Amino acid sequence: MSSSAPVAATEFAKTDQESVERRAVFGSDLSVLSEIYQPDVNLSVWNREIDPDLKGEAEALIASDPNFQKSLGMRADEAPATLQSFFPKQQYDALRADIAWLIDAFSYLFDLRDVGLRLAVLDKAMCPKFHVDKVPCRLITTYTGATTEWLPHDRVNRRFLGPNVPTIVGSEPGICESDDIEILETGAVALLKGESWEGNEGCGLVHRSPGIAEGRKRLLLTIDFGS
Repeated sequence: MSSSAPVAATEFAKTDQESVERRAVFGSDLSVLSEIYQPDVNLSVWNREIDPDLKGEAEALIASDPNFQKSLGMRADEAPATLQSFFPKQQYDALRADIAWLIDAFSYLFDLRDVGLRLAVLDKAMCPKFHVDKVPCRLITTYTGATTEWLPHDRVNRRFLGPNVPTIVGSEPGICESDDIEILETGAVALLKGESWEGNEGCGLVHRSPGIAEGRKRLLLTIDFGS
């Protein structure tokens, strides 16, 4: 009778979903975002050059209102009017214009009437563990500060995601190797394909909020499909 050694709990083993090809695409032109419609793409990133005025206003908002957090749903075609009263003071013209422009691009790309918006100043990781979003697709951009971390599809062990993670020493055992963690650029506009995208079940992009150094903050914008 033969016997074999037990498999270590942190040993990397591919699931059926991980054997399916998924890739990330990057570009310096807005048109790269449309690549999210490709079946094998679960991350599309527009690495844009962030305008100095935009970054300056982001830093000014953090300085003037370090606890700023606001979420709301809106009709995409009413975004410019809705955003007029979004900030505590009637300034931040560059931020307001950029958010309205991103809402317009997002809603056009996905033919949406309604969107959900969240803009938040953060001084700690909002979602510190690697996870997938139960949404069709989410837009993320960080105007200033630490940026979102993500994992290539073929380098993540999804057995260790979610509520059934085994209790093992270490924050996220077995999910990935530290060298596999990728980081988005400041100002980059990223589309993260989630678990609710038809045909992408089990292949949603795995990502997490970054750690933030003491005394530092980030300004994060997310846009989602409206209800």
